[in-house]
Amino acid sequence: MHWKLPQSRPFGWTMKTLDSAQTSFTISDDQVYHLHIDHDLIRGVTPAMLDWWFRHIGDMMLYKGQVYPAYQVWHPIDHIHWALDRPAPDGYVGVGARFRIVEAFGGNMEYLIDSTEEVVKLDTTGIRLVRRMLGVEVFSLEHQFIAVADGTQYISDMVVGTNHPLGRYVFNRLFRPWIFTPAMGPAWLKHNIEEVGNFEYFLPELYHKRNPIALAVY
Repeated sequence: MHWKLPQSRPFGWTMKTLDSAQTSFTISDDQVYHLHIDHDLIRGVTPAMLDWWFRHIGDMMLYKGQVYPAYQVWHPIDHIHWALDRPAPDGYVGVGARFRIVEAFGGNMEYLIDSTEEVVKLDTTGIRLVRRMLGVEVFSLEHQFIAVADGTQYISDMVVGTNHPLGRYVFNRLFRPWIFTPAMGPAWLKHNIEEVGNFEYFLPELYHKRNPIALAVY
């Protein structure tokens, strides 16, 4: 499919910058990419809200007087498309589901990602997505949610590549250069810092409007 960026959503946010977080991007001798982010505090956002968000990421939502896919509100420039490629065993979003994610880091179509990943963890402590080829895990993305006094400490770790003998040659050296280039590493770090920081702008209000009882529960 030929993807293009949707019309920009000018929500007026000032997105967080790369220097608001602590980041690292390293490449091993086997050409495995390791990307890490200790995000700035997400103020006013709880781990329960984040767990709920990822279970409702495919919803439509009313924001600023218009209806948008929730995924496109999360990042008003880079996010293109999200779909539930396969539901969890209970028919909803949860462990065992597969997400199809389409985004372009920095709104740059040269940094386009179109990937389908399996949810192997989703609860109030975090979410982990993986992608496998021939049974070998070649990609993982894990976000940890840690409750603190004023919100959530959010920690992200992404690994692109594998140490598996077959995968080192087939994926790391043949496929990965076409999927995730070295230049996309810093671009992803910036993108993820922005989207995580954006939670402060919309998620608390959205969560409480859709879950009024949550005010008494969490």
